[in-house]
Amino acid sequence: MIKKLFTCLLFSFVFLALSANPIINLIKDAGGADEYPDANLLTIFDSTMVDVQESGLSFVNIHKLYKVLTAKGAQDINDITFGYDPLSAYVDIQKVIIYRKNGSIESLDMSKVMDYPAPARMLYWGAREKMIEVGRLEPGDAVEVFLFRKGFTYALLFDDEDDRYIPPMRGHFYDIVEFWNNEPIKEKVYQTRIPKDKLVQYKFYNGEVQCSAMPDGEKMIYTFAKKDIKPFKREPWMVSRSDVAPKLLISTSPDWYAKSLWFYGVNEDFGSFDVTPEVKAKVDEILEGAVNEMDSISRLTHWAADEIRYSGISMGEGEGYTLHKGEMTFLDRCGVCKDKAGMLVTMLRAAGFESYPAMTMAGSRIDYIPADQFNHSVTLAKLSDGKYHLLDPTWVPFVRELWSSAEQQQNYLMGIPEGADLKITPLSPPEKHFIRITGNSEIQPDGTLTGKLTLIAEGQSDASIRGLFVRYPKPVWESNIEREIKRNHPLARITETNYKDPYDYMSGPIILRINYTIPDFALITGDEIIFTPLVATEIFTRGMTHMYMNTSLKEREYDFRERCSRLVKLEEQIKLPGKVSAIYLPEEESFDTPVASFEGNYQISLKGSALRLFERITLKKRIYENSDWPDYSKAVAAQQKFAREPVILKLIN
Repeated sequence: MIKKLFTCLLFSFVFLALSANPIINLIKDAGGADEYPDANLLTIFDSTMVDVQESGLSFVNIHKLYKVLTAKGAQDINDITFGYDPLSAYVDIQKVIIYRKNGSIESLDMSKVMDYPAPARMLYWGAREKMIEVGRLEPGDAVEVFLFRKGFTYALLFDDEDDRYIPPMRGHFYDIVEFWNNEPIKEKVYQTRIPKDKLVQYKFYNGEVQCSAMPDGEKMIYTFAKKDIKPFKREPWMVSRSDVAPKLLISTSPDWYAKSLWFYGVNEDFGSFDVTPEVKAKVDEILEGAVNEMDSISRLTHWAADEIRYSGISMGEGEGYTLHKGEMTFLDRCGVCKDKAGMLVTMLRAAGFESYPAMTMAGSRIDYIPADQFNHSVTLAKLSDGKYHLLDPTWVPFVRELWSSAEQQQNYLMGIPEGADLKITPLSPPEKHFIRITGNSEIQPDGTLTGKLTLIAEGQSDASIRGLFVRYPKPVWESNIEREIKRNHPLARITETNYKDPYDYMSGPIILRINYTIPDFALITGDEIIFTPLVATEIFTRGMTHMYMNTSLKEREYDFRERCSRLVKLEEQIKLPGKVSAIYLPEEESFDTPVASFEGNYQISLKGSALRLFERITLKKRIYENSDWPDYSKAVAAQQKFAREPVILKLIN
């Protein structure tokens, strides 16, 4: 009897303890798959508390609660993993608790947390991951995670153990906080305690957030909270999600000028660009016979682009925002963007040019709150016109440009002695990135097409076509060309190709000449001929990526982007097996807007024995606003129509 009473009391205490646990109530009240039909996992809350020290060092406590909605969600969270760089950050998975839907609660054994090298490709900087296996979960289960972190994203110069966790601009703090996810979030809170003597700037982008600032002794507490965050839905070809999704930027840095001056000073103090006798000798060798300053700059830029292999390994001192010394990169002949940029700065200085590094963000916008939104480093050279010119040895290996126009409309910050504000690269005229295909062909009475075509491309279009060669071993060059034709014409046979050495990219734009035979190209039935001209049929679309765009979208919510501004010109003269008249020809179109233009038509010529195709498409930006979509899609759809609709001709004799 006493034993039964004790058991009942024990169960009663357990029940009271469970019912008093606010986490259990949150899990129950969060809802399930019915309330979130398109989600696999629900974040019930995501809480981040940051305590900033006078040095800028931050101590971060993260507390998250997830609820499994589907079997796929259970699979997605069957382990808890956090990445970090041990040179600049410390991570500790402190506690993981599993709340089973049957009411049981399990705390994972933290001694089973694994710490291992993170998977890497091309960048081997010593990044690591901490992971603990959660194990099998079921829909309705929940996982609570406690994490402590200190430090910074990038590896830095440091003098002792504590310094490694202090941000690069000592005494300053910044953060970039994403308030979006691929799965729904019930509530997200970000709170930071910052010393009162630090000037704090913050801005919330692409949405609204509840925010407050309250004193707490010698610090101010800034809190940002948002509820019911819906999953972020992507659009094809949209700009980076960080450009359009809700996010918080917060920084104590006064402005971009301060960051510019700091970036200049930290590299000059480190001696990143000191010229050695070996570097000077190589520069003199490269510049022998150079005719002017642009010739000299071109030679040095392409040497750094082509001869320094892109491969990042942890090189210790000089990581992060401090560029490795040119002496080391020259010896190793490898590095990442900052090493290639620093190598070029060193070589330009050896040649007598005034040169500095710059930081940019490849793939997304840099907003004006001076948080460090950078992932790429490039080079500046001041020329005789007194202006700074951008050079990018990372993005121009075997490319005729010195600054890749795939980086137009991109923000950058110069690290120069006078300091600089945030800038943006200008538009590059489409005419600098043309691709032109001209064909002369003949349709035989059995429907076979024989002919030749000539392709010439410049700028980024040149880089795309030249990639058929310089990105592949020589034995597959011919098959690469053939594949461009066979993609839409599998019976095609290339009878002859002609092109210059693809590695001789500085002598002029790439030119391909191709002779071919395509059996059963045209359908000839009775007195009708049905076909689409070869030049129109989406060949060499690696130089016309817009042809992959889905133009059926009526409108766009977000801005979108292309590889580059571009001019396409297509012409073909087709000799026919007799005189013809038109039954159906795609309708002639011609329009020109500030966004894009198109001109296309067919003409029956040579007294009815030939058909002439002409198309000209101009796409005038790399990054487009969503309001540009009607004009852009109209031009692309017009070319797609010419590519996908056949002509129907009637044989007269």
